[in-house]
Amino acid sequence: MGKLKVLLPLLVIAPVAYGVFLFLAARDATTPRLALGTLERDRITLAATAAELIVSQPVAEGSHVEAGTLLVQLDSTLQQAVVNKVQADIAQIDALLLKLHNGVRPEEIRAATARVDSARTALDNSERDFIRISALVRQKLAPVAQLDATTAVRDVNAARLRDAQAQLDLLQAGSRSEDIAQAKAQLAAVQAQLVAEQQRLSNLAIAATVTGTIDSLPWNAGERVAIGSQVAVLLADGAPYARVYIPETSRVAIATGSSLIVHVDGVAEPLTGRVRWISQDPAFTPYYALNSAERSRLVFMAEVQLPDSASALPAGLPAQVELP
Repeated sequence: MGKLKVLLPLLVIAPVAYGVFLFLAARDATTPRLALGTLERDRITLAATAAELIVSQPVAEGSHVEAGTLLVQLDSTLQQAVVNKVQADIAQIDALLLKLHNGVRPEEIRAATARVDSARTALDNSERDFIRISALVRQKLAPVAQLDATTAVRDVNAARLRDAQAQLDLLQAGSRSEDIAQAKAQLAAVQAQLVAEQQRLSNLAIAATVTGTIDSLPWNAGERVAIGSQVAVLLADGAPYARVYIPETSRVAIATGSSLIVHVDGVAEPLTGRVRWISQDPAFTPYYALNSAERSRLVFMAEVQLPDSASALPAGLPAQVELP
């Protein structure tokens, strides 16, 4: 009788426990496996292009900006001076090139012609003196030394005439083609330098490269930044993506372009996302150092792009991705 009293409660409890077991087993079989993560947006980092002072930050953190909006202005005083100097060099070479093309002024030609006439007159006079002294020497009425001096004067005047005539010919011939080509090459080089310096000047105005929200402005106006320092961070517009970690057991079934169901906290309906990237390497210990039991603990980072309908969702929300 005592044994019967003990068995009666067990006979009642056993069917109930068996039913709970079947419910849990059925729930485990139907509940999808999930990869956990958060919603993220593309982060665009803008760096300082020169070691200069920040003179202004027109837009505050958290503001929504369009591509091209000025975010940080670095001091441009020094670079503007460099641009001005290169522009002055271009003006100088332009003037030289114009002079080479135009040739010499008429006044310079007339002056050179006058020098030729003067030299010719001097040569004619010295030539007459040479003839006269030569006759006197032959008559032994003048010393030979006087003839030598007259000959030297004649030769000097002849050389001066040749020099004056050469100068005149040079002016009349105009600029050499080689000089013009050299000036053109110098002008092209300085113009290319101007383009580079103007680009450096424009780079001091750091603008948004995409439409998005300013996430961070790490520096304040008045601070001097080092070249390459991060001066602004943007979160790009558009639909966010879920950054999750895929278990090793599901890695083979997922590839770039795969469609996955994404659940986002606070969003009633699940979303269909597409894998835009998945790491080829596990997030930690390489596979060859793991045994068969530990390999199942490996995870691979993946990014699942949400559809455009999710563009309004903020970054940072927890997300769960159903695994195949």
